[in-house]
Amino acid sequence: MGAFSTDNAANPLYFAPPSPDKAHHMKPNMLTKIALLLWVVTIAVFVWFFIRGNTAAGTDGRTAVVLQIGERDFVMKEMRGLLAATQAILEGVNQGNAQLIANAARSAGMAAATDANPTLMTKLPIEFKQLGLSLHRDMDDIAKAAESGTPVPELLKMTSNTLAKCVACHAAWQIKASL
Repeated sequence: MGAFSTDNAANPLYFAPPSPDKAHHMKPNMLTKIALLLWVVTIAVFVWFFIRGNTAAGTDGRTAVVLQIGERDFVMKEMRGLLAATQAILEGVNQGNAQLIANAARSAGMAAATDANPTLMTKLPIEFKQLGLSLHRDMDDIAKAAESGTPVPELLKMTSNTLAKCVACHAAWQIKASL
């Protein structure tokens, strides 16, 4: 606000504009610092949620990942797809059919992981995401190994190692739908 001025004696409510040397302008450096601080805080909050996810204490000692019903259904469908792919890999081993093994594994590879929406990904804890993505990479590795003629015992060992990740994930996490 301007200072009260007596320059206009006829109008006692006249406020003269502030003189340039007394103007209270926010310095560009201060604006830059505030903008930078807001940016850093925003990034920090995003990183916190990206790492932690949307979790709560589970009912059985595991950590519950809390998702919307549709998101939970999506994750559960992906898990059923991984289970079906694993069964098909074992069927391919049983039949001695390397192409069936490769096709089954590839169906659950990294290409299958690209359907997840970014909002869902922010709700999943980082460890959950890491396990899931490594499992999809393992499936691609099994597909490549089957196509390159890797012996069946090695393919079974790779599949067993992949299933160990499923067991570890299910031992640590439960998926809970928020209402």
